[in-house]
Amino acid sequence: MSLHGSTLAGDRRHSIGLRSDGTVVAIGDGFAGECDVLAWQNVVAVAAGNVHAARNTGKSHTVGLRADGTVVATGWNGHGQCEVDDWREIVAIAAGWRRTLGARADGTVVAAGRNAERQCDVAAWRDIVHLAAGDWHSAGIRADGTAVAVGNNRYGQCDVHEWRHLVGIAAGYLHTVAMTTDGTVVAAGRSDSGACEVGAWTDVVSVAAGSHHTLGLLSNGRVRAAGANDHGQCDVHQWRDIVAVAAGSAHTLGLRVDGTVLATGDGTNGQCDVDDWRGLGSPG
Repeated sequence: MSLHGSTLAGDRRHSIGLRSDGTVVAIGDGFAGECDVLAWQNVVAVAAGNVHAARNTGKSHTVGLRADGTVVATGWNGHGQCEVDDWREIVAIAAGWRRTLGARADGTVVAAGRNAERQCDVAAWRDIVHLAAGDWHSAGIRADGTAVAVGNNRYGQCDVHEWRHLVGIAAGYLHTVAMTTDGTVVAAGRSDSGACEVGAWTDVVSVAAGSHHTLGLLSNGRVRAAGANDHGQCDVHQWRDIVAVAAGSAHTLGLRVDGTVLATGDGTNGQCDVDDWRGLGSPG
């Protein structure tokens, strides 16, 4: 995610939205406390734990970046992924399965949470300006437009070191996608769902990745999608006037220019019940 990043976020069972006044709304299954965000103030970016759709998953966490560079988190903390109270001078956040990442103003990165796959081995990273957190891997873009990634690489989702001229990045369950300065998109990782079939995309201004699908927001406010569509999470071709997109595990969110939100895909836990959301957008 980019500096002072996302106004929308989603994972397997809940969705998060950032209002233009710096408050946060949440909908979905919040049994682990991941929807307990009503008291948050002065937030400039949100992130949701990227929980894949497997039987051993479900509990998640939510992270908010405040305007003063501090971070707040709520939800499942089984691996210490919510222990971010002492973080300072943070300018970007990302949340993956059981972990949280934060980029500092000096380009270094901090991490909290599960590190069994070495996805939190980011202490050596420098000059980071964008962050992404998949389920078991972490990725970043340096100021020079190159990429770095750590963690599980079983499907080549961390094979990003030859990418150049990047300005945005996203990570799904087992794949990574990035946008270049010319509006094209590159992808690496597991491709059997079609989530990496983005090579023909052009005019893209931002990207998002769900567990098995990928989204691209175009400069004309329309949205492209690739990958699994078993829940209708890729049924976005009729959307118009979109200014931001987010991908949950199997659902998709789109922020309209008027501050309302569209949703499609798996709504089993109410994560697509966003019809009454109003006033969303980047603070300031």
